Amino acid sequence: MNTQEILQLQEDLRQMLFANGVSDVGFTALEQQDLEQMEQDGLGVGNCRYGMSIVVRLSDAIVDEIDDAPTHTYFHHYRTVNTFLDQMLLRAGMMLERNGYRYLTVAASQSINKNGWNYKGRFSHKHLACHCGLGTIGKSALFLHREFGPRVRLGSLFTDCPFPQQPVTPHAVCGDCTICRDACPAGAILGKMWQPGMERTALFLPDKCSQHMKTAYQKIGRGAVCGICMRVCPKGKNP
Repeated sequence: MNTQEILQLQEDLRQMLFANGVSDVGFTALEQQDLEQMEQDGLGVGNCRYGMSIVVRLSDAIVDEIDDAPTHTYFHHYRTVNTFLDQMLLRAGMMLERNGYRYLTVAASQSINKNGWNYKGRFSHKHLACHCGLGTIGKSALFLHREFGPRVRLGSLFTDCPFPQQPVTPHAVCGDCTICRDACPAGAILGKMWQPGMERTALFLPDKCSQHMKTAYQKIGRGAVCGICMRVCPKGKNP
């Protein structure tokens, strides 16, 4: 394909995703350091060096029901949106394949238990979404979409289709706000300002979060969801 044809395919993908209910989509090229790290982890993507991030906005009505614990409705919504994201990634990938390109999807919610550490996925959806220009990272370590704040779920796809992209450097936006840190029942949010390249554990302790959910919310989604930090965040919150 020539450049014009690739641009048209990119636009066709975007329109297909929007027509099916996806809230936002962005494209980028993987940085060399990301490719090298994935190879070291045994999770390389080969020639699929270009990324596509998709965003689905969560229901404000469902998120706003979260108080001092997640709800059964939120747990079901969380799983349903994850399934929808995976289906949209598959449709996008098949569209790329019909046009002669390879694709590799990263599930919306999937941990890879490597060396006993099961709080990490194949690739960070948040990292990819940031470099696609869709938002930034908050003190909670949640992705903050440029319009919807943390009330979103993400999915990622890698391909060898050389989509044009503009370099994006995300910036921290939390300022002096510590609402998420103060609301976290697990004490897992450290309250530090995010900066590009910062390790997640400098912001957030996933083991503390996970252990609290398993203990406190076992009867709600088998202790797999919380959502309190997302609900209290003022970014993307309706007035």
